[in-house]
Amino acid sequence: MRFLIVRTEIRTAADADIAAAWAGGSRLRDETSTPEPRRQVVHAEDRDAALLLARALSAVGAVRAGRHRVKVLPIEEPAPGHPYRWDGG
Repeated sequence: MRFLIVRTEIRTAADADIAAAWAGGSRLRDETSTPEPRRQVVHAEDRDAALLLARALSAVGAVRAGRHRVKVLPIEEPAPGHPYRWDGG
């Protein structure tokens, strides 16, 4: 299985937004509608390589300071006849 390793900026939330989400039982952030801005994206062919790359990205100063986060996302296998391509966009 293939993986994407993504370093993103952490969006800050106002105290009122946190309290409203907590009281209403809703999510503070919804990655499907408004994802965090990406800073870096890396592709890995297997889980071990993905975790190694994630560990390396976690050493970045902004991640250690809590301004960025690193996410490891599995990518579904492509359908036969449609090779995986990264267009860089």
